[in-house]
Amino acid sequence: MARVTVEDCIGKVDNRFDLVLLASHRARMIASGSPLTIDRDNDKNPVVALREIAEQTVSPEDLKEDLIHSLQKYVEVDEPEPEAVPMVPSAASAAAGPTDPSEPPVEFDRMSEEDLLKGLEGLVPPDRSDDY
Repeated sequence: MARVTVEDCIGKVDNRFDLVLLASHRARMIASGSPLTIDRDNDKNPVVALREIAEQTVSPEDLKEDLIHSLQKYVEVDEPEPEAVPMVPSAASAAAGPTDPSEPPVEFDRMSEEDLLKGLEGLVPPDRSDDY
């Protein structure tokens, strides 16, 4: 059989660089045991991959999606949106008073710097255990 050239595949994949990426990915798939869609004819994996692309026995779009998926480190999973949580009022809106007259006003505890330092000095580090 005649050699596969880039011109045989360029009608199926417009960009030559994309063609190289897709063919090399398909060649790696073949090397890892993926079934062939054409006869091997004693060709090596890159040539078989190019022939598969030229004869359209594999879809370039599917190869591209598989290549992208194989390169992703973190796969996004579509999860349902969490339910809306009511917003915590800011200090300015709390000072202005509640929007609902039945709600009591929000009060914040204040601590001086001295009280904070006294509290931190009173903390004792945890005992070291031999487990770590």
